[in-house]
Order: sequence, then C-alpha cells, then structure tokens
Amino acid sequence: MPKPVVSPYAAVDTPALLIDENLMLANIKAMQDKANRYGVSLRPHTKTHKMPELARLQTDAGAAGITVAKVGEAEVMAANGLTDIFIANQIVGRGKLERLRALRPKAKVRLGIDNRHQVDELAAVFAGEPAPIEVLIEIEVGEIRSGIAEEQPLIDLVDYVKSKKNVLLKGVFSHEGHTYKARDIADCVALAREAQRRTLHMADVVRSRGIPVDTVSIGATPSLMQVDILAGITEIRPGTYIFMDVGQGSALGDFGTCAATVLATVISKPTGERIVIDAGAKALTSQNRSTGICATYGYGLVKNSANVRLAGMFDEHGIINDRELSGQLAVGDKIEIIPNHICPCCNLYDKAYLVGDGQTILTLNILCRGKTQ
Repeated sequence: MPKPVVSPYAAVDTPALLIDENLMLANIKAMQDKANRYGVSLRPHTKTHKMPELARLQTDAGAAGITVAKVGEAEVMAANGLTDIFIANQIVGRGKLERLRALRPKAKVRLGIDNRHQVDELAAVFAGEPAPIEVLIEIEVGEIRSGIAEEQPLIDLVDYVKSKKNVLLKGVFSHEGHTYKARDIADCVALAREAQRRTLHMADVVRSRGIPVDTVSIGATPSLMQVDILAGITEIRPGTYIFMDVGQGSALGDFGTCAATVLATVISKPTGERIVIDAGAKALTSQNRSTGICATYGYGLVKNSANVRLAGMFDEHGIINDRELSGQLAVGDKIEIIPNHICPCCNLYDKAYLVGDGQTILTLNILCRGKTQ
C-alpha cells in the first residue's frame, strides 16, 4: 500500500525543516555500529545539522567528539557542552585564531593545516600558552581542493611545524569527497580505498620525520556507506549520514533513510499538471549534481511520490510538473520535499521540528546557522 503523499504534519507552518526522529536515530546507530565494528573513532561532521542537541545525541551514542568547519561553529558547540572538537578546515587570520585560543578553557580543539602561513599565525597567537595548539595536516586524496598532495611538501611542512614549540602535529586527515562523483559503486569503493591508502602512506611519511601520529582521519558519507575501513585508520568523519538526502539516496538506490524533509504548502495549480509550492531556493537551495553515484536531477524529491522531482525553482516558489500528482493534491495541502543536499538546506533555517508518527515532538534551534566565520 503506497504511503500518502500529503504530509501528516499539517499543523506546522511552511516552509519548515522536519526531522524524522526514528530515521535519524537509526542513521546515527548504523554509522556508530560501523565505527565500532572496525575499531575506529567516529567524529561526525556537524556542519550537516548545525545543532548542539543533535551533536550530543551523536556523542551519547558513542562518537568520540565532533567535527566542525568554522571557528563560529566551534564556539557554539563548546558553549553547549561539546568538549572535543576538530575544525576540519584551514583557519587563517589572527582574529579567528585568537577566538580559538579563547575556547581552550571550554574544550579541546584541534584544527587542520596545509601551509606555513597558518603555522606562523598559530605560533604567534599561541605564544606563551601553557600547552601547544594541536594540528592535523590535510592530505589531498583526489577531491582537488585543499591539502598536501606530494611527499616533499609534506616533509617540508612537518619539519616546519617541528620548529615551532607551541604548535604540535598529531596526525593527518583527508576527505574523499570525489567519491560523490564515482561512476558506480565499484568505482566509489576503488576511489575510497585508494584515498585511504594514500592517507595511510602520508601518515607514515610524517612518522618518518620523528613525529608520533595518534590520528589518521578520513571521511565522506557515500564512501563510508560502501567501503571497508583499512587497518591504520583511527577515525572517520562523515556528516550527511545523520539525515541523508537525495544525493545519498541515489547512491544507495533507496530514499527510505532520508530523515530530513522540507514541509511545503501547495499554493497554486495554474494548469492540469503544474503544482506550485511555497518552498523555493530560499527554503531548499538550488544545488544539484549532474554526474556520479550521488547525481541528482531537478531540485528535490517529493516524499512518497513516484519519484517526482521539482522541475523548477524561484526564490520563493518551487515548481512541480506532474499530472498524476496534481490529481492527488489540492491547494492548501502540505507535502514534504527531500532536499538534494541537506547541509546547505539546514543553514537556511532558524529551527527544525523533530517529528514522528504524525506528531511534532520537539522544536530544535539551529544555533550554528550562519556561523561561517
């Protein structure tokens, strides 16, 4: 029996971000179980949800700590009791680093580096501190973004860090984000394994310079949903897994684990097939991917539909062209849209509604929204 396309959460005003509690908790458990099975630490990337309450759910389930992208996110998480934080990004600028130094009484914070400029700024800001600031060097493994790609530049940076008494190198990290564009699952697994091997090799290069390595960290949801974790990896940092989205569902061939949706109201039916909803780019984002196992088409998937996608997007309007679905809906009905990419979608909202079994359970404040500095 197909599930009804009209949402049971009609009492919630729209557009609104909904989180299905049961699906979210199952996703949290599944990734924690995998980390436990391979004997690695799970350090989820909270840029996906930006909510300290959900970060605490993840740590309560067994996560060793959390990952963030920016100092602003770290400040909010630390103020809300998250005490073990890794900033998986290159933080540049004395002002930001001084804010990072001010966090130390509240939380243990590490950050990523890949250049001497950062090291010089860290050395200056943390001069005179009772303990050095701990860092991990980012390794570029195929995404073609930030990170060290070759052995000699890595050796040079390791030796440079060694010359700074108040900057302490603890290991390496990488992000196999290029697996989103894998041709198929076999290609995803091959790319992820090669990324792990490269990260492990670069960790050995660090050790060859006399540095004890306590952390070899990897992370991207599509690869970690598919691949085994090689011996020597100590930590994984997936983010999207807590909610999933159209991209992740495409990789799995199943949208049943997608816990986050945008609730929208049908506001117009100008033709026999056109449906207009009150959720556009400012409620869903307009991101999509054109290639790979996480490819999306359109601008979001109508939950419980026959694979109906949003065909168009304006700032405040979403457009669906489907005659059969139009026949099921009336102006005023509310439907749920699974976003193509949930991370930027969460950043569009001040609050989310935790829901389940037709009931609204709790309102969650998205406290890290807009904390991009």
